[in-house]
Amino acid sequence: MKTSDFDYTLPPELIAQSPIEPRDAARLLVVNRATACLEHLGFRDVMGYLRAGDLLVANESRVIPARLYARKVPTGGTVEILLLRKLEKQTWVALVGGRRVRIGTRLELVRRGQACGIQAEIVAHGQAGQRTLLFSEPIEPHLNDIGLTPLPPYIHMPLADPERYQTVYAHTQGSAAAPTAGLHFTPDLMLTLRQRNIQIAFVTLHIGLDTFKPVEEEDIEEHLIHTEWCQLDPQVAQQINSTKLAGGRVIAVGTTSVRVLETAARKFEIPDSKLQIGTVAAFEGPTDLFIYPGFQFRAVDAMITNFHLPRSTLLALVAAFAGRNLILRAYQEAIEQSYRFYSFGDAMLIL
Repeated sequence: MKTSDFDYTLPPELIAQSPIEPRDAARLLVVNRATACLEHLGFRDVMGYLRAGDLLVANESRVIPARLYARKVPTGGTVEILLLRKLEKQTWVALVGGRRVRIGTRLELVRRGQACGIQAEIVAHGQAGQRTLLFSEPIEPHLNDIGLTPLPPYIHMPLADPERYQTVYAHTQGSAAAPTAGLHFTPDLMLTLRQRNIQIAFVTLHIGLDTFKPVEEEDIEEHLIHTEWCQLDPQVAQQINSTKLAGGRVIAVGTTSVRVLETAARKFEIPDSKLQIGTVAAFEGPTDLFIYPGFQFRAVDAMITNFHLPRSTLLALVAAFAGRNLILRAYQEAIEQSYRFYSFGDAMLIL
């Protein structure tokens, strides 16, 4: 399977540079896998395709203010830091931009050009320009004061309100990017869903910047996917299994939720099928699940997602769920209809 099989040409003007207001005013392309039909609606119309007893599963991870600025000690050279993931109490993997940033380089973090009393040392090199930083103290309590919200590299306009790059239900800090399919939900929409007996459950997957990285290998199966930390607690596992038993559908909000659910499905083992019935098992830890065409879905019945970058693992995931030809046809129609693409763009419901 070639990476070029997941390529398409997107006019740059269709890359959404700012979020639409209100959140649920985005457009919605409904893709029916059974009939191969495409429908053009508004995101608020998603309620017409959900039914009582369905369960939406969304990723409640919150984007951290992961972009930091520092000066090298003692030379004063400017350095930019982008936190990717926490290793230990004071140790993080990060991207570090600056000249001659070597192991042993000491950095002094700055806030609005002034030192803020926190230092870091580069203690290891990693792949693709990554560095391991040892901070002089835990950095999390200071991030809201000294950090900035990172935006994807294809967004070139500043964001007036950082909360617009968070879902309304974002809770657990840890992501370097937002689970963008959830950006379309409003509190009122979620309340209406619950009033119609459509339940919402939450899982956690902390997103790294590798989510934007295109697949460079010619054979997509040779791509080494990034590992991300995730959690599905016992109460949610029970809720998912009960939904399945009652004949309801499990609808993943975003590709990150899909990865959590399908990882959880693979952790569910039934030694005696007469004694245990279920779909997923609770778990906490890393996942490196790579989903591309040929993958057998065990937990997800439908999916809400945004439009993804060409030649990406996320496009391969939705192609695995809906079929490559149908997805590429849907993307082409979305382009012809001037849909807004990527993080701040419009949405797709795959049934």
